[in-house]
Amino acid sequence: MSSRRSSSPESNTDSGSGGGGFPADERKRKRMLSNRESARRSRARKQQRLEELVAEVARLQAENAQVQTRITTFDRELSKVDGENAVLRARHNELAGRLESLGGVLEVLQMAGAPVDIPEIPDPLLRPWQPPFPMQPIAADAFQF
Repeated sequence: MSSRRSSSPESNTDSGSGGGGFPADERKRKRMLSNRESARRSRARKQQRLEELVAEVARLQAENAQVQTRITTFDRELSKVDGENAVLRARHNELAGRLESLGGVLEVLQMAGAPVDIPEIPDPLLRPWQPPFPMQPIAADAFQF
């Protein structure tokens, strides 16, 4: 292509003489227009990608806020359960101490020969596999729901 341009000095002039100048200028003008259109499309794609990324940032920030709220809620619940657990442990230790003391008193009474007849008190916590109340059958129809 460079051989065409350098072959004739008149082909690059705007004077219109020689007839060869117009097609070269036309090609240059078409190439410039094509480049402008390509640049415009590229800017449009870039703008669209930027808008998509901004929307994704907003969505992720909203999701992050929701997760932070859930974490805060779970932290509060955990603190509450930890407090309840500490109370139950203290109560367990207190009752275990009382039971040990009563066991000692009972042992002393039995050694002294005192008749000790203590009926067994049913404790559902000692037998978790047995329900504390009798099971009642549930009447349900398959087409009820």
